[in-house]
Amino acid sequence: MKDNMLDVLMYIFENFIDDDHEQTEEPDVTALTTELGHAGFREGEITKAFEWLEDLSVLCEQDDYPHSINNVVSSTRIFSDQEKQKIAMSAIGFLSRLEFYKIITPALREVILDRAMALESGSIDLDQMKWVAMMVLYNQPGRETNYLWLENLLFDLEQDVLH
Repeated sequence: MKDNMLDVLMYIFENFIDDDHEQTEEPDVTALTTELGHAGFREGEITKAFEWLEDLSVLCEQDDYPHSINNVVSSTRIFSDQEKQKIAMSAIGFLSRLEFYKIITPALREVILDRAMALESGSIDLDQMKWVAMMVLYNQPGRETNYLWLENLLFDLEQDVLH
C-alpha cells in the first residue's frame, strides 16, 4: 500500500464518510487513528491527513474565501509556475471543465487548488485531482448534487478500468 497523505485521505473518505452525507457527530480521532494504523498507515501520514482535513474545514467555513476571486464569467485563471509544475495539464483541464459546466465556482476552484497544492505529492495527476475535488465538494453545503455527480463519475471510471 502506498503510504502518503492522499492515500490516507482516500481511505478515510471511502471507509468512514457516511453515505447519507450527513455527519451527526464528530468522529473519534483516537479510534480513527488506531484503525488507520491497523490498516497500515504511518502515524505521521495520519496526522498530516487530519491537518489537511482540518484546513479544508476552515476554508469551507469562510464565507469570503478567497475574497479576491473574480466571479465574472469571462475571467481566466492564470496558473503560477509552481502550480503548472505540480499539477498535470489533464488535472487543470478537469478543473476547467468542472467550472465550465458550473459544477464548481471560481472560488471553489481556488479551494480545490489550495488543497491539491497542500498535498505533499511531487505532482498531482488527474485521478488525484478528482479525489481532491470530490473531498472539497463533499464539504460544501448545498452542493450535494454536484458531489454525487462527481462521485459517480469517479467510481464509474474506476469500474470501467477494472473490467
